[in-house]
Amino acid sequence: MTRASLYLAATNAPAAAQGNSTKVLLETSMGDITLQLYSDMPITVGNFEKLVKAGFYDGTIFHRVIDGFMIQGGDPTGTGRGGPGYAIKDEFTSHNRNYRGTIAMANAGPNTGGSQFFINLVDNNYLDAAHPVFGDVIEGMDVVDAIGKVKTNSADRPLKEVKMLCAKIIA
Repeated sequence: MTRASLYLAATNAPAAAQGNSTKVLLETSMGDITLQLYSDMPITVGNFEKLVKAGFYDGTIFHRVIDGFMIQGGDPTGTGRGGPGYAIKDEFTSHNRNYRGTIAMANAGPNTGGSQFFINLVDNNYLDAAHPVFGDVIEGMDVVDAIGKVKTNSADRPLKEVKMLCAKIIA
């Protein structure tokens, strides 16, 4: 390998590989999705873990689905306007890349993230400066892709609800 290819391999490596990281299982009405959260994102990952442990995501829906872009959930109201009642500070790292299969914070602007997140169906690198990426799908990308293909209305809301039945920390 050349020095340049070694650099690219190192900078594109998931942060989860750099230390102990948490795995989260999302049991959905369409199948299971396993996430590995990055170990170097204490604010974002800490918030997500806290919400998972509290059962915050249990019974919520993927309220916004855009094929060829992303699936979004984490809103307790299911409207796209809800959250946990607080906002967290944006947390960006040198490896913040909205690649296919990454999970990122949804927000309405700088430092407005809370509970809503999205999983990228494709590389969406134009989002890198606005949406902190905090983990990767390590199992169940076929489920993510299937959710991305559901029929939606003109507001990108699935015609048939896709539920997050349960979110739990598994490692």
